[in-house]
Amino acid sequence: MWMNPGGKPEPGEDARQCAVREVREELGLELDPDRLVSLGKHTAQAANEPGFNVVANCFVWPDPIPETTGPHAEISEVRWNDMSNLDDETLSPLLVQEIYPLL
Repeated sequence: MWMNPGGKPEPGEDARQCAVREVREELGLELDPDRLVSLGKHTAQAANEPGFNVVANCFVWPDPIPETTGPHAEISEVRWNDMSNLDDETLSPLLVQEIYPLL
């Protein structure tokens, strides 16, 4: 299942700080939290936990990201995706149902 970088906030961390840390840990990218554009808080079926929902504060980065970005930490593979294949059953419900419609 393909999911966005993300995770739970550490104590004292706000949603932006959490997003920046998770992207750094999982993709090796350094982002400025003040440049993140909020897409709001969204709920969808959890991709990796059947019967549960995920609640996520979602952000987009306004600048190009290097295509050479690779996996770090627990991430095994990185894939670029476009919105022409929303019927791809390997995409997470959060991505297809909540994030893509806002882009």
